[in-house]
Order: sequence, then structure tokens, then C-alpha cells
Amino acid sequence: MKMWPFLLLLVALLLSTTATLPSEALNVRGHLLKSKTFLSPAIFLRPGSISNKIYFDVAFPIGHIALKSFDAEVVGEHGVPVPLHETYLHHWVMEPYYIPKGTDAAETKLSKIILRRNSGMCKTTLGQYYGLGSETRHTATWVPDPYGIEVGDPVAPPEGHEEKWLLNVHAIDTRGAVDKLGCTECRCDLYNVTMDEYGRRIGEDYIGGLRCCYDQTQCKVKEGFADGEVRKMFLRYTVTWLDWNDAVLPVKIYIFDVTDRALLEGKSEPSCKIEYQVEECSSEDQAKNDCVHVQVAKQILPRGGDIVFGVAHQHSGGIGASLHGEDGRLLCESMATYGEGQEAGNEAGYIVGMSTCYPKPGTVTVSDGEALTVVSNYSSERQHTGVMGLFYILVAEHEQQQQVRTVSWLSSNL
Repeated sequence: MKMWPFLLLLVALLLSTTATLPSEALNVRGHLLKSKTFLSPAIFLRPGSISNKIYFDVAFPIGHIALKSFDAEVVGEHGVPVPLHETYLHHWVMEPYYIPKGTDAAETKLSKIILRRNSGMCKTTLGQYYGLGSETRHTATWVPDPYGIEVGDPVAPPEGHEEKWLLNVHAIDTRGAVDKLGCTECRCDLYNVTMDEYGRRIGEDYIGGLRCCYDQTQCKVKEGFADGEVRKMFLRYTVTWLDWNDAVLPVKIYIFDVTDRALLEGKSEPSCKIEYQVEECSSEDQAKNDCVHVQVAKQILPRGGDIVFGVAHQHSGGIGASLHGEDGRLLCESMATYGEGQEAGNEAGYIVGMSTCYPKPGTVTVSDGEALTVVSNYSSERQHTGVMGLFYILVAEHEQQQQVRTVSWLSSNL
């Protein structure tokens, strides 16, 4: 009979998440793991339409906590997962921000908030804490014990401010699309746009990317689909966390961008362009079955420590990416998995998962100021536009680890 409370707790935790939690997750050094599922504001799409909105003050756990995982997927209004070949999830990102207390969410604008960015090198872009795309259903985000991402610290916001969270969801409805892959790669000729969302003219050399598939644009669909059914959908996301405590070792989030060529070109300031283009390989390479496009960039890691997690983000055509130390040693490799069917989570032709790295503590170490190299590989059997090659890592700084261990020892021995 004494096992019943434990079994009920196990079942409740497993049912409340969109991904299976590790066995260690039920109880971390005596601290109960918590999990809750939320829905984004409603997303409305008709065939060929685009939604790329920023939602402020979205639902999120309250308090000083250690984030352990964040899992998400697009679902219909009745909670049924929507497959990528109907609604393509280009990306979603979550990021905390500070705002004056009492500010109404409806009045919130990016110009009025203070973004609480990650620790990465891209200072004006890629500030998110979490962010994935089509691979979200089968890509692990679990932060291994005893580590956690610290948020909600009551003393962190500037005076008179409070912490909130924003969510950006970029979804592309490809029902009836003339060219589904072209729509998901934001090819400009399929969107019939000449100006981007900021009113800037799009040059002829820009073939596809985010500048052409912004909010409320329309990708070309077959005859009879333009006035098709409007669907109501949501991003359903599950957050797993612990209350912050002395047993948790904090980690820093770093995002590397393979488009940042600044260091390789001798420039001091990062230039993170986020997306790039893969050209079709030559007929000679096709004959040799050697159509792989390799993009390389170097970025300097400001603070070193132990890498405890790593994962890449790529788009269709992606093969995988890797991160290397200054001496060329492999730090982490993340490979793409493609679906083979029609059901949600196994869609043929789409990346449905990226492998992750979980090094044993202390086995993969990087130094302060070390220049790391990120490598992104794509198939170049055909042209790909608007692709990405991002690499996320979590780093536990040695100094912080020692401080936490000291505090933990003092609290248990005094």
C-alpha cells in the first residue's frame, strides 16, 4: 500500500508532459519536480497564410525557479497535434523580459521592455532562452541534474519592474500550396512580395528567407484553396521546473550562429545574420554523390566551464551540425532525424528531431575567451533558402559551481 502515492505521482507527472521525463526527474535531491502545460494565444491560419506574431506576458510558472525542460508542439483547437505538412512550424522562441509593474499586456511593445537575453555572443538577435522549429516534438530539452536555468529571481529586475515572458511563433499553413517546401523556405517568388515588413525593398539577390514570409503574408496555393477553411491552433508547451534551492547548479545559455563571419574576417563585433542560402551543387558533384554544403563560423565564448547540454537547430535539407574547441576537439555533434510517414511527429521530408549531447560533468570543458567553431552541414542536391545553423549549449561556470557547493556544504554542516 505504501507504493500507491509514489505510483500516482509518477502517472500524474508523465501524463502532464509532452515528452517522457528521465527517471531522475521525480525527485532531485529531495526537491519535487513540477510540471505544467500551457496554451499560447490562438493562432488563426487559412491555406497558404503566415502567422509570425510576438505574444507578451504569456502563461509561465511564477516564482524563483530552476527550469529543467521546455517541450512544445502545434495543436488544433481540440488538442490534436497538427502535422508539419499542413502547418509548418518554422520556429518558436521564448524569452524573459522586464517591464514596469502594472503595465497592461495589451499596451506592451518591444520598445517599452528590457529583454533579459541569454549569455550568447549575438547581442541584437537570438536572445531567446528556448527555441526550436519542426524538430520540436523529438528534441530533448532536459537540463541534467544537478543543473538548472535560473529565472524568476525577485532581486534581478530593475527597481519598479517585474519579470514576464514573451513568445514568438512563426507558423506557415501549407495546405494546398503549389510548392510546400518552397513555402516553408520562404521563397520570395511564391509570396509575391517586394518589400519586407519594415518597408525596405527586397533586392533581386535575396531569393528567400524571413524577409519574405512575415506575418500575414500569403504563399501561393492551388486554385480553389485561397478561400479554404480557417483553422484555429495553439502552441501547446509544457514547462518542467524545480523551486530554486542551494542544491541547483546554475547554467548559462549560449547560442552560436554559423552565419557570424566577423571573427573569420578579422572584425571585432559579431554579425549574426541568422539565416543563409545553400546553392545547388554542380552536376559533377551530383555524379560523385558529393552534394554537401558546409558552412563554418567562429565565435568567442566569454566565460568557460563545463558543457552539460548541446543541440543544433536546422531546417529541411539539414544533415547535422557540430561544435569544436579552439584546438579542433569535438565538443558536441547534433544530427537531424527525418520523418517517414504522414502522422504528426513522423512527417516524411521534414526534420522531426535533432540529437542532443549530454556530456558527463567535467568531461567537456571550455575556457574563458576560447574561440569555438560551429560547423553546419546541408544537403545541396537542390537549392535551399532561409536555412539556419544554430547551436545551443548550456555551460556551468567553474566559479559558480564552487560557490554553490560551498553554500550547500555550509547549510548542511552548520
